[in-house]
Amino acid sequence: MRWTLKPKPNLERIKHLQEALQVDEVIATILVQRGIETYEEAKAFFRPSLSHLHDPFLMKDMDKAVARIEKAIADKENILVYGDYDVDGTTAVALMSTYLKTKHNLVYTYVPNRYDEGYGVSKKGINFALENDFSLIIALDCGIKAIDKVAYAKTLGIDFIICDHHRPGENIPEAVAVLDPKREDCEYPYKELCGCGVGFKLIQALAQKDGETTEDLIKYLDLVATAIGADIVPIDGENRVMAYFGLHVINTNPRPGIKAIIDQVEKTELTITDVVFIIAPRINAAGRMEHGNFAVALLADEEYEDAKKHAVDIDNYNLERRATDKEITEAALQQIEENKEQDRLTTVVYGEDWHKGVIGIVASRLTETYYRPTLVFTKSGGKLAASARSVRGFDVYNALEACKEYIEQFGGHKYAAGLTLEEENYEAFKQAFEDEVSKTIDRNLLTPEIKIDTQIELNDITPKFYRILKQFAPYGPSNMTPVFMTDNLKDTGYGKCVGADKTHLRITASQTDSNSIVAIGFGMGDKYELISEGKPFKAVYSIDENEWRGNVSLQLKLRDIKA
Repeated sequence: MRWTLKPKPNLERIKHLQEALQVDEVIATILVQRGIETYEEAKAFFRPSLSHLHDPFLMKDMDKAVARIEKAIADKENILVYGDYDVDGTTAVALMSTYLKTKHNLVYTYVPNRYDEGYGVSKKGINFALENDFSLIIALDCGIKAIDKVAYAKTLGIDFIICDHHRPGENIPEAVAVLDPKREDCEYPYKELCGCGVGFKLIQALAQKDGETTEDLIKYLDLVATAIGADIVPIDGENRVMAYFGLHVINTNPRPGIKAIIDQVEKTELTITDVVFIIAPRINAAGRMEHGNFAVALLADEEYEDAKKHAVDIDNYNLERRATDKEITEAALQQIEENKEQDRLTTVVYGEDWHKGVIGIVASRLTETYYRPTLVFTKSGGKLAASARSVRGFDVYNALEACKEYIEQFGGHKYAAGLTLEEENYEAFKQAFEDEVSKTIDRNLLTPEIKIDTQIELNDITPKFYRILKQFAPYGPSNMTPVFMTDNLKDTGYGKCVGADKTHLRITASQTDSNSIVAIGFGMGDKYELISEGKPFKAVYSIDENEWRGNVSLQLKLRDIKA
């Protein structure tokens, strides 16, 4: 692990904020590091308000999208809500369809089959619209690169509204409206919305035209918060506001589908991390193992009993997904070892029969193991399809773009992408990708980094300090859980390896003249020697609460320790 201590911000700014908020220097330091320097900015950060959301009509083409939907409702047209099969796509389809059904009863949904149609807008989906008399398709979390498909639909008399958040190519599809804050000609103030977030902006605009307020739409924000967490978009700006209110809905009055999932795990209060690790994998499992329609049905259910039945099916898909992902990860690790590819700067593996639905998860697992840009390929419809994952700081999308002569199509983000290519191009692509990464990556990025907000003493950790720290949530990219470093620690003699297989480390840490505090390091049992027999050590950690037999106490959640 590389420990990187963030630079200390300007002392005057820290002092100014400290006085304005009446907080200690550590809290003020962390806020200034996150770009919060004034009382007003701090108020907006700690007390998110729906009034902080931007006017949806600031988005390019929003007026056209609203006008076309209003026309479809007035003319009693059939509207098809079309979305990708992952969490962002299925939550967006559930959001848009359930909202439009409050205005219009001719609204239907379509999620492409991952195996039969692949990612994004498909010709099969457009033909389905033609055969069933749909004259308007609203595409969510996809479509920004579907130039040929949108043109094909136009020849059939079918209009498209695209709500996407992926980077556009050189040209924009000739749809009635293309809502994408990443369009170069779009001056929308916030660029980092997820696909479901763009969908929310569209229903916000429709509601505004109908004299409704954003408060009337709060019940849809549980879906948006789920998509924000799952799609790993920055949790700042509008995303922070929507995640904050969406989490409140999840914890107080969730829709039946989300309640049915929460009831399966008997969790009382969910954080954004719980959304990512409990709700999102189950929703994703439907599209991975069976069909995204099951996820949309669950999220759109109005009756709890119906949702409970759907949630049981989806939980079974998730169990199947976990077993499959474990099996393929083991096979991929074996392939790397057998081919003696541990010394490459990239991981590119291929299994003809690997389940296409889990190769993205396998790519993430391999990235955790070898920590380098990773691609996992499988055979799909006569071609090879892959999921790409990257390491922090390296843009895998740009690396793929540099190898596009070997690729049939690709799309995605800085850290995650998907692509297809002809089988005969696999070896040439594999070498080109390795060459491109070797040429462009900073070698430091190949060692996992822990970014440390600031160094503190154990005496700084008080109940009041933690109460303020808790209000930094929801956490995520651009607003990560604060991480601290403390030097000159010693175990009081109670340190031991714990867990069924003794892989975790539990320490009671103290510093000169400080109270002791329990620290837990998951998967850190092998570091016991560093702290045994009173040896001094330093630790990097976050702070959380431990509840045991009704008693709640603060504890350190260790990220790493060094002598």
